[in-house]
Parts: sequence; structure tokens; C-alpha cells
Amino acid sequence: MPNLGGIVRELKTQRDQAQRDVERLNAALTALGNLGGGNGRSRRVLAARKRKPMSAAARKKIAAAQRARWAKWKRNKQN
Repeated sequence: MPNLGGIVRELKTQRDQAQRDVERLNAALTALGNLGGGNGRSRRVLAARKRKPMSAAARKKIAAAQRARWAKWKRNKQN
């Protein structure tokens, strides 16, 4: 039977090396994530927060345009 003590030591050494590699990768990801600015929030989240409320008139125009699109689609579907 092979020397199990040596195998265990080798496996522990490889595990420690892998753990150091993971720590370096995490540090690199953290550094790169901070380059985007803005407290680590994505642009999508920031864009959603900056959106201004839509006026009632604008909502009515959009709704009317959508109803017109649906009506046109239904007319074309029947033909």
C-alpha cells in the first residue's frame, strides 16, 4: 500500500494552493467591480431609480397607441 501520509500532505498542499488562488481571484473581481463606480450597483438599477414619473397624458397616449396596434393586429389576423 502506498504511503498514505505523503498523499494526505500533498492533497493538503494542493488544497491550500487552490484556496490562495481563489482568494486572489476574489480580490481581482472586487477590484474590477469597483472600477464601474456607483457603490457596486449595476447601471440597470441606477437607471431605474433615475426614471421620472410619467404624466397621465403620456400614459393615455401610450395606451391608445397600444390599443391601435392590437386592433390592427386583430384585423390582419382575421384576413
